[in-house]
Amino acid sequence: MNLPRTTKRLALAFILLLALFVVDSVQACPTCKESLSENNKELVQGYFWSIMFMMAMPFSILTGIGTYFYVLIRKNKKNIEKAVSDKLTEADSLPEVADKADEA
Repeated sequence: MNLPRTTKRLALAFILLLALFVVDSVQACPTCKESLSENNKELVQGYFWSIMFMMAMPFSILTGIGTYFYVLIRKNKKNIEKAVSDKLTEADSLPEVADKADEA
């Protein structure tokens, strides 16, 4: 499924905007939220942020691992291209040596 780059970017922007609007409605489980909100409003905010960080952690870890492998693959491709160009440079000088051997 090959979508144009602009379509992918628009979909990503839409998802991010949707996530920003939904953040206010994401709260702790109803039972904990109700029992905590009666006593301490700051504790409810802390509970909310702890849940947000726990939900974000798997995505952060997977993004880090994915970025590591992406950079690793790019470096490997660059090294392979360099090795191929070095061999081509060496191959360009070899026929001259072979021509001199044929003349002798």
